[in-house]
Amino acid sequence: MELPILPTSVIGSYPKPRWLLRAYNLYSLGRLPEDDFREAVRDASVAVLREHERAGIDIPWDGEMGRSEMTEHFTARIKGFRFYGPVRVWGNAYFNKASAVSKLEYSEPLVLDEFRIIKANTTREVVKVPITGPYTIAEWSFNEYYSSKEELAFELAGILNREFRLLEKEGATFIQLDEPAMLNHPDEVPIAVEAINRAVKGVNVKFGLHVCYSNYHLLADYFDELNVSQFALEFANRNFRDMDFLRKLAHGELGFGAVDVHNPRVESPEEVARAIRKVMGYVEPERLYINPDCGLKLLDRRIAYGKLVNMVKGVKIVRKELAREGKETIPFRRSV
Repeated sequence: MELPILPTSVIGSYPKPRWLLRAYNLYSLGRLPEDDFREAVRDASVAVLREHERAGIDIPWDGEMGRSEMTEHFTARIKGFRFYGPVRVWGNAYFNKASAVSKLEYSEPLVLDEFRIIKANTTREVVKVPITGPYTIAEWSFNEYYSSKEELAFELAGILNREFRLLEKEGATFIQLDEPAMLNHPDEVPIAVEAINRAVKGVNVKFGLHVCYSNYHLLADYFDELNVSQFALEFANRNFRDMDFLRKLAHGELGFGAVDVHNPRVESPEEVARAIRKVMGYVEPERLYINPDCGLKLLDRRIAYGKLVNMVKGVKIVRKELAREGKETIPFRRSV
């Protein structure tokens, strides 16, 4: 399978349509039947998928329309977790932090329904399936059952491995593990690396790893130990500075964060093109994918769409330059 050089993608989340947010509220209050809520989620998934495709994204997703939050979605479906209530994480933001209270068990698919909807409706050959990784779920949960965070993370890795094998059978070719917490505790990074490697073991799909707003020099020490083919990292938020650590990325691909998801200003195509030219000084274009820094869900939907449109326009500027060197396509690599 061939992709255009500098394939464009998303990280995962996207602003939910206002009508879907109202459906979430009504459903949580018991004032909307489950069938109606599920239909609203499906319709929103297709609408956002089309929006990504219309922006020109090569490898889209549905913006996680069926997920309320990046860990709650998974802990709610894994047997052995219990919710005690929301916890405050910053400002006035809350999330339902689960606690492992008994042995965790894979009792139902985690994202299979999402993948089936996307696969049935996309115009693209490849879609990206984002899934929160085992270490981040462990880090952002309470633990009342396992002897250590390590034991909890490894149990979660086994559960995610079952989901990945199921997705592979359904035709998934690209899965992204979201591990924003994996560098929170430098002494625990080896645990996160081992958990990720256990999660992906024996599954023949392309795996990406997304880590954001962290010390990438620490991550770079583990580039060669992680059994993933792509690292999707944020750069726009740090104004494309401090990229020397990329010299350690000798073989893997880079998912280059080219637009800032924490700034409502829409970057121009020329700004995106300049950023791509800069990162090509560290990673050759044949190993570069282009995506936003992180999920776009905290932005106004109109702004999020504008950022994707201009990101794609910026990529096209650089593609024209690369075409003059005869570089127009790359193979879709499951491993690097």
